[in-house]
Amino acid sequence: MPVTVVLLLPLLAAIVLIALKRRYATALRDLPGPWLASVSSLWQVYQLVKGHTEQEIIRLHRKHGPCLAGDCHPFGMLTAAGDFVRIADNEVSVANPDAVRALLHANIAKGSWYAIFSLPDYHYVNQMSERDPQRHIRKSRNVAAGYALSNIIRSEAQVDALLAQLEARFDELIAAGQPVEFDRWFNYFAFDVVGEVTFSSPFRFLATGTDIRHAIANTRALALYIAIMGHYVWLHNLTLGNPLLSRLGLQPSSHIFDTCLAALEQRKQNPAVRLDMMERWLHARRTYPDRMDEAEVFGAAVANIGAGADTTSATLQAFFYYLLRHPQYLHRVRREVDEARAELSPIVSYAEAAKLPYLQACIKETYRFHAATGTGMPRVVPAGGLTIAGRHFAEGTVLSINPWVFHRNPALFGVDCDDFNPERWLDAERAKQMDPFLIHWGAGYNQCPGRNLAHFEVSKVCATLLRDFDIEAVDPKQPWRFETHFTAVPYGWPCWMRRRASVVSK
Repeated sequence: MPVTVVLLLPLLAAIVLIALKRRYATALRDLPGPWLASVSSLWQVYQLVKGHTEQEIIRLHRKHGPCLAGDCHPFGMLTAAGDFVRIADNEVSVANPDAVRALLHANIAKGSWYAIFSLPDYHYVNQMSERDPQRHIRKSRNVAAGYALSNIIRSEAQVDALLAQLEARFDELIAAGQPVEFDRWFNYFAFDVVGEVTFSSPFRFLATGTDIRHAIANTRALALYIAIMGHYVWLHNLTLGNPLLSRLGLQPSSHIFDTCLAALEQRKQNPAVRLDMMERWLHARRTYPDRMDEAEVFGAAVANIGAGADTTSATLQAFFYYLLRHPQYLHRVRREVDEARAELSPIVSYAEAAKLPYLQACIKETYRFHAATGTGMPRVVPAGGLTIAGRHFAEGTVLSINPWVFHRNPALFGVDCDDFNPERWLDAERAKQMDPFLIHWGAGYNQCPGRNLAHFEVSKVCATLLRDFDIEAVDPKQPWRFETHFTAVPYGWPCWMRRRASVVSK
């Protein structure tokens, strides 16, 4: 027998034994799910590379639970089979409504996958990467003043200037007879807003009309890397996440690190610095030096840059894309905006947009129908175990909630949950029942800290552009494309724009 075969046989035998142990020597062995998922994280990695984890998880829950397929009473409970799907040897995707309270609203540790978000390396633990709930809550308190809506509104005049600049860019494209790529321009706008509210100065994406230092392109590549390596954080920390490489600027997240350093340096030279997020955080550090260190301030700024653009761009694109594909809702929301025209500012203020109920219903439906993140939110079962829907899970089991699965649950959002329908939010009593399960921002202690800024931007942009422009897809029959590696950012649907006659003649 060849020597190579002799050497490989023990290795193969060990792999088989490990796979059999993971598959059967566990309390999760009776749960449905792909066979590969029960023995390895490679199933999740494969789905991430394919780019539609959210669709596959929905498919699995529907396969193993008829209620999720829409053939049960709209407010009935899920079947036991549909509640749980095994997606790794020690990880379960949970779809039962009780899980939101039991997992997301409970102060239990996040899965190890989150640790990958320490940028540029594990020395810079931010709110996203902090797994311990108590330390996370402390970090949240340290940066809360910067993220408060009242603080964000202090920068509204500067954001208005950026939105006016975005409209001017659209006017240039209209005059040149060129279509608008919302993927590009909404990202430029969102990046500049992050710069303005964090550092008192935009990054000048809109001013230059370019992807400065390839930040957007690098962020997209980084999203896939993060999504995959989140399953192998130990390998990331030994290789591309090694602190030595981050100091040399050689790791994948270096562009975010460098962008933040440049913004901080420019901020020091800026005489017009306002009470921005950075000043709020620096004040907290000066006041409580034993509670907040310098790395935490820098980590918060890096997290803002890394997460503040793609998610907002995805939501803005989804808002206009689905309204264009459902003209009955587009006509109604535009009528609401037009009827309020006399009360609206040249750039619609956040306070004005917040008073437009149909607009806000369309935004909430966008959050539901196209959550900006399509991967799960894993939590680790604490000591003593945890019981959900009558099923007990042992300590250390990873339970994950995918927002797309919950948002496509007819028991929570109605039998038309697969349809884009903003009018589901107009009934106040029904909206009150649905609100706890609208988890696009997450929930509990790990709720997205930038949610106020994102909703502030989305409300202003949607109201202003609806009032000022007519928009139509270059090819109305051509659907957009998007891949869900971590964020679900669409692309490939250019649009024609033109100033609305009522606005031109104003």
